[in-house]
Amino acid sequence: MNIKVFFSSLLRKINLLQFSDTVRFYILKVKNDKSNRAFKKRNSSVLFPPDYLMYESFQLNYEKYYLGGRKTAEWLVEEVSKYVDLQEVNILDWGCGPARIIRHIPKLLENKNNGYYATDYNKKTIEWNQKNIPKVSFNLNTLDAKLPYEDNFFDFIYGISIFTHLSEKKHEEWFAELYRVLKPKGILLLTTQGENFISKLSLSEVEAFRGGSLVVRGNVTQGHRTYSAFQPKSYLENLFQPMEIVQHSEPQIQGNYIPQDIWIVRK
Repeated sequence: MNIKVFFSSLLRKINLLQFSDTVRFYILKVKNDKSNRAFKKRNSSVLFPPDYLMYESFQLNYEKYYLGGRKTAEWLVEEVSKYVDLQEVNILDWGCGPARIIRHIPKLLENKNNGYYATDYNKKTIEWNQKNIPKVSFNLNTLDAKLPYEDNFFDFIYGISIFTHLSEKKHEEWFAELYRVLKPKGILLLTTQGENFISKLSLSEVEAFRGGSLVVRGNVTQGHRTYSAFQPKSYLENLFQPMEIVQHSEPQIQGNYIPQDIWIVRK
């Protein structure tokens, strides 16, 4: 176990991980203040969410939030267009956070007559989104797997690093709910913490992961950025059994950047 994993595990065990994560937020707020203010000045027409809402769901970096969000939106549209004609369709951002990705998609698919929807369990995030992000219908959900949409409603649903913060029970319940609201032949795209994250695991966690078990680090609020789940390939293949797996990729690690697995499944 590396030293970072050791201290993270210790803080989790003594119930101080979320507190230390809050301290980290304030350190990053000071550290990134100059570059964030400069980016905001150069992009004066862009509306940015409150700093903690940005940090809680991603990173406290205005450039990565906005330009990185747009790049991810472009990638999503390109990937899913291989399987779904993104015209006159309903699209859902599951676990949208402060609209880092969904804010860009209506512009990328302009004049396609689509319905854009997004849902999240953070009340403050949804309130900010509703006031500041046009062309998207935002919904406040809870951690319970209940969405206010009818059966077979969406043509495309995506969740970027959402299963990574849920328990095994919530994996099962939320997959069933996403399956319910997805149309036949609709596409579900999810990212997860797979084989690339082995170096982050303890010896006992590696053994469980290699055995095909979901590895969950809890002892913090479920759904929070510090609640972490790691998904072996075989575990997700079993979870996705009612659907067809049309793509699974494990992007290569690049320096300090560890990318998540990408799963694209069709109902």
